[in-house]
Amino acid sequence: MASVKDVALRAGVSVATVSRVLNDSARVTPETRDRVLAAVAELGYRRNAVARSLRTDATRTIGLVIGDILNPFFTELARTIEDEARTLGYSVVIGNADERPERQDHYVRTLLEQRVDGLLLCPTAEITPLVRDLVGDGLPLVFLDRTLPGLDVPTVRADGTAAIAELVRHLRDLGHRRIAFISGPALLSTGRERTEAFIAAMQACGLPVRDEYLEAGDFQAASGRAGAARLLDLPEPPEVIFAGDNLMALGALDEIRARGLPIPGRVALASYDDLPWFTHVDPPITAIGQPVQELGRRAVRVLTGLIDDRPVEPVVLTARLVVRRSCGERSGTDKAGAEKEGSPA
Repeated sequence: MASVKDVALRAGVSVATVSRVLNDSARVTPETRDRVLAAVAELGYRRNAVARSLRTDATRTIGLVIGDILNPFFTELARTIEDEARTLGYSVVIGNADERPERQDHYVRTLLEQRVDGLLLCPTAEITPLVRDLVGDGLPLVFLDRTLPGLDVPTVRADGTAAIAELVRHLRDLGHRRIAFISGPALLSTGRERTEAFIAAMQACGLPVRDEYLEAGDFQAASGRAGAARLLDLPEPPEVIFAGDNLMALGALDEIRARGLPIPGRVALASYDDLPWFTHVDPPITAIGQPVQELGRRAVRVLTGLIDDRPVEPVVLTARLVVRRSCGERSGTDKAGAEKEGSPA
C-alpha cells in the first residue's frame, strides 16, 4: 500500500507539500498540485484516519507527548519547549504518556483532533500502529530524547557515551574497581545506549563487568531503591552504584541512607541526569548532566522547520560529567572536560 512518502518521491516534492495538496492548502502552486495529484492517481494512494486528521489551516499550536511528567528531566524539558515555542508564536499542548503506549496513543489522537501543526514525541518503547501511521502520513513529527528502530523521523537527543566513559575513568582513578550499574528499560533506546556505554567504558578501563553488578531498573525511584538493596546485600557489595537516571539515583540514595551507610565511605553514588538539588545533599552527587534546555530549544526549531517545509537535520547534543564528592576525592585537579564540584547543573 502506497504511503505519502511514496507519493512525495514520485512527485519530486516533500512530504509536507503532499500534505498541503491533500488538504487543499493555498500555499502550493498549480503545477505542483497537478504533479502531486498525478502521483496519487498513479500509485493508488489512499489516506488513512491519521492523514484525514491533518489540519487544513495552521493553528499555531504544537503538541508535546512526554514520557513521565513527574521526572524532573521531562518537567524542565517541557517548560523549555513551551518557552521557546512562545517566542515563535506557537502554543503547546502537553500530554503525559506515563511510559504507557496506550496512553501515548490517546494523547496523540487527542492532539490530532485539536489540529496541531506538528508533534514532538518522546516515544515509548513500543512502536504502535498509530505511530507508524504518523510517520507515513506527513504530519510534521520529531522524536525527542529517544529513537525507534526502523522509523525515519528527525530526532533531537543527547549522547552520553563520552560522559559515561569519563565517569568510569574518574572512578578508576579514585581507586574504585567494583562498580555497579542500575540501568533503564532495555526496550527504550536511552536504556540500551547507557548500558552499552557503561559496559564499553568498563572494558576500556580494564575493569571487570560482573553480572551481579548489573541491575535492571525502569527509570523510577522504586526500582533504583530495589536495585540498590540487592546490590548492597551481595556477599561482596560494589564500591560504587551508578544509577541510569535521576529518579533511580534518588531511590538508591534512599536505600543507602536507610542503611546508615556513609557516602562515599562505604559506597559511592553517581547519577545519569543532573538535578539542581544534587548540589545541596551531603555529599553533593556526581552526575552526568544533559543539556536539557538546549534540547528543548532545538526540538522546537526542528519541528517548526518541518512545519514551514524547510530542510532539517537530526540533532545530537553532548552530555557532560559534573564531578562532586559523592564518589570520593583525589588530589590535584579534575581531568579535562569534567565540570568541577559545585558547577551549575
